[in-house]
Amino acid sequence: MSDILMVSSAPPTSCESNTYLLFHGETLLSNGVRASLYTVALVYCFIGLSAITARFFKSMEEIMKHSREVVTIDPHTKAPVVKQEKVWNYTIADIALLAFGTSFPQISLATIDAIRNLGQLTAGGLGPGTLVGSAAFDLFPIHAVCVVMPRPGSKKKISDLGVWLVELCWSFWAYIWLYVILEVWTPQVITLWEALLTVLQYGLLLLHAYAQDKRWPYVSIPFLRGERPEDWVPPEDASVDYDSIHDTNEALPITVQNNEYSKVPDTEGSSTMDHLVKDTQEDMSWPSIWRQQFIDALESPQSKKMDSVCLRLTRIFWNAIIAPWKFLFAFVPPYHIAHGWIAFICSLTFISGVAYGVTKLTDQISCVTGVSPYVIAFTALAAGTSWPDLVASKIAAERQVTADSAIANITCSNSVNIYVGIGIPWLINTAYNFFVYQEPLYIDNAAGLSFSLLVFFATSFGCITVLVLRRIIIGAELGGPRLWAWVTSVYFMILWVVFVVFSSLGVSGII
Repeated sequence: MSDILMVSSAPPTSCESNTYLLFHGETLLSNGVRASLYTVALVYCFIGLSAITARFFKSMEEIMKHSREVVTIDPHTKAPVVKQEKVWNYTIADIALLAFGTSFPQISLATIDAIRNLGQLTAGGLGPGTLVGSAAFDLFPIHAVCVVMPRPGSKKKISDLGVWLVELCWSFWAYIWLYVILEVWTPQVITLWEALLTVLQYGLLLLHAYAQDKRWPYVSIPFLRGERPEDWVPPEDASVDYDSIHDTNEALPITVQNNEYSKVPDTEGSSTMDHLVKDTQEDMSWPSIWRQQFIDALESPQSKKMDSVCLRLTRIFWNAIIAPWKFLFAFVPPYHIAHGWIAFICSLTFISGVAYGVTKLTDQISCVTGVSPYVIAFTALAAGTSWPDLVASKIAAERQVTADSAIANITCSNSVNIYVGIGIPWLINTAYNFFVYQEPLYIDNAAGLSFSLLVFFATSFGCITVLVLRRIIIGAELGGPRLWAWVTSVYFMILWVVFVVFSSLGVSGII
């Protein structure tokens, strides 16, 4: 067993000068040129992640719109009453759909890294480094973007502080738990039971958040819930932000909203609208919608006559850049099918594929520049794989009337990063090592990773403190006076720079 340990835990082969990404001819170029080309390709992948995340967000909205009809009898008039009830709970949707979906690049990256390292008694550092860096990117730059998203002067606050506090506590506990199992419980070693407990805590998070949303006694914080919109995204905003063919149905007035009642039979106006909706759905069948996705991807939108020449050229250039991504993602089925589930799953598949490309590019950048892979993971890789988190939170901050989902996506994504993103890969590796070698999983550079966690704790305290002060002084976490919104945004970015600098120095052994 000692021989197996020596062979299996050997460090991976160092980067060789003849490694290349696609073509062997890349090695003929200088390292500076190669680094520049790989960086441009990396930025292009970030653009692709942004594009597919927008489609993923639409599919999730369709899932959230799914409701069922409940027919009851009015006790006074004895007439049938139809009530539309949402299938999904908003809190669970934020954790299970929004946070999990936007964290899927990190989860898939770490899982691929774990499968690639099967048989090695030492875990790969790519996944944990990226996930810790992603937590910092979620907490600081995404908050920095969201705080300036509301219109000038408008304010958006968290309507359910109890749910946010539960999610925040589980988020911080996730990183405390990670530090405990790395440095206190079994230093620099992860056992099968530790990995299993890490994954199970995601289920406890879902249960506790649901209990808080429903105000279960003894396990919920007795905070009153503020006004919360019935629709996850207001229908009147949907037609403004998206200009695709999908908005035809979304822009139609809705006669029966969640928790609003309508008597049966319908009034003349409601009956007319029902026929209109039915006729529109028949005309816009999903094959025609899917075909239109490819047409929209190949056609450039017409610029308005009032646009300047410079703006037109910029728009043409941007459309040319994003056209390949639009055509590729047009293969995602329309989100009208199966209440959006097929588009949701396909979007996650594309996100995983682009994230894998990001991983390969960062490997090459690390190879030709000599920068530590942990430093690349904390910066470029964390930012690239967290791009869906940024886009989803930005859209939620713009379109929702409250700040719940925008901020919940940040805190919940950090929890998902640990409980699922690190838990599942470690569970795969520890289970393999336990049944094959009867050995635990050894963590390389655990001291550097633990130091990064301590830096994250210190800087995150400064972030949450400012959010609380904004709630007390301004009355909202997002928006408010434009000057103070931008000051807050810059402050959050400074915290991110502090985390990146100190964490990079720590994992490099400089401090």
